Amino acid sequence: MAASLHAGPKLARGMIGQTREVIALCRKFCDEVVRPRALEIDKKLHEDPDYLDWDFVKKANDWGFYTMWLPKAMGGGGYNFSSLSYAMEEIGSVCLAMANLIGVHYLGFGTLTASGNMRIMQKLCRETVLGRKNGDPCLITLAITEPGAGTDVEEVDLVDKAKLGCFAKRVEGGYIVNGSKVFISNGHLSKWHMLITYTDLKKPSESAVMMSIPNGLKGFSFGRHEKKMGQRACPASELLFDDCFVPDEYVALDNRVKQKFSRSQKEMTQQMIDYVVSPSRAAVGAFGTGAARGAYEAAFKFASETVVDGELYVNHEWVQSWLAEMHKNVTLSRLVYTETNYANSLWGLYKDLHFEPMFSIMRRTPAFLSQKLFGSFLGKPGATEFMRERMFNDQSVCHQCRTSGLASAAKFTGTDYGVKNCQMALMLMGGAGVRQDRGAEKILRDAKLLQIYEGTNQLNRLNLFKCLIACGCKDACVFEEKEGGAA
Repeated sequence: MAASLHAGPKLARGMIGQTREVIALCRKFCDEVVRPRALEIDKKLHEDPDYLDWDFVKKANDWGFYTMWLPKAMGGGGYNFSSLSYAMEEIGSVCLAMANLIGVHYLGFGTLTASGNMRIMQKLCRETVLGRKNGDPCLITLAITEPGAGTDVEEVDLVDKAKLGCFAKRVEGGYIVNGSKVFISNGHLSKWHMLITYTDLKKPSESAVMMSIPNGLKGFSFGRHEKKMGQRACPASELLFDDCFVPDEYVALDNRVKQKFSRSQKEMTQQMIDYVVSPSRAAVGAFGTGAARGAYEAAFKFASETVVDGELYVNHEWVQSWLAEMHKNVTLSRLVYTETNYANSLWGLYKDLHFEPMFSIMRRTPAFLSQKLFGSFLGKPGATEFMRERMFNDQSVCHQCRTSGLASAAKFTGTDYGVKNCQMALMLMGGAGVRQDRGAEKILRDAKLLQIYEGTNQLNRLNLFKCLIACGCKDACVFEEKEGGAA
């Protein structure tokens, strides 16, 4: 049965009105901030790849986009997390790079949330909220990809075969970390980095450690800033760790915690990964929907203003068929990420915050009162223990597979349709499609990246098979090494 049918009678009705508020705000932000600068910044970064668009980050901070989806009890706006996907589609339909400058912040925060460490969550939320008030943005990012391991690190059946090099050695009072992380979105723009590293590089699936790394920590530094063809405004950074001592106060989750639960270390690692990627892959699917929509809108505008053979282009029957096909692609990709959001609301990382009466209580309680009532409790060990008990023991394997499988479907459906619509737009627009000032070629450059990050689309198809299909055949095998080395 569809997750939307399960969710319909259970989810808070106020989420709909709240989502409308988010969409209206994003459209205004696009008109006033994103659209006037998207092509200009892309051109500037073509000429100077090391440029960092701090001005956009400060404007997004001023508009509240870095605190809007943080919990109200921790000083954030308390908006339902599903509405973030609609925001990413709206902003992504104009510029995917600028949408990612906002979205990646919540990938970092979502990763921290998956650790259940309420003390560190509260600390980083307070700094982010203070950063908004002071006009000094405090962004969080996720550092997991390594030079020898990309997609592999998002699947426990693959990570043990990956060429990992970032190693954490347990010492008194913390860990010493050595190694590097690469392609870290927003790295140079962020103040906190959620680092995933390992205490045993031969068995990383059973030895993952999550740490929060602040800028300025001794032994931590930034490396190069990658030169990219697409999403240029969102920097992809290299992070370097050289005998970096990370005290226990910055350790969000390690095996000392995971061994308290009934699942194995490997199963706990996969559950933590699924808690992160189930909403983040839905958001990337929304990025792809935004790309599909942006390409459709560029093609429709061109067809509405251009005359071919004495007749308006949009009145040619084949053009109408193409535009209809592109519109369908937008609609279908949006439906899949919406279905995934329903699954996440029922069984995922934010399930408790999306249900009545919790949602209504938090929405109607003034922010200062919410922080006063819950703030002192959230920083105590009991809050973390309660959160971890809810997260790691209350989610069934079946529900974990439903959310993860649907998230993969949202990811490759939205991003493949995004690229497909870009290709159709360029063919429909002819020579005008490759002109920089028309914007269509930029959307294609930006969209191609979507098929790679957050797990390649090939991995996501296999993950969907593993989660939703393989159970129908007792002899089905996924991610197993074949003769000759191919997986």
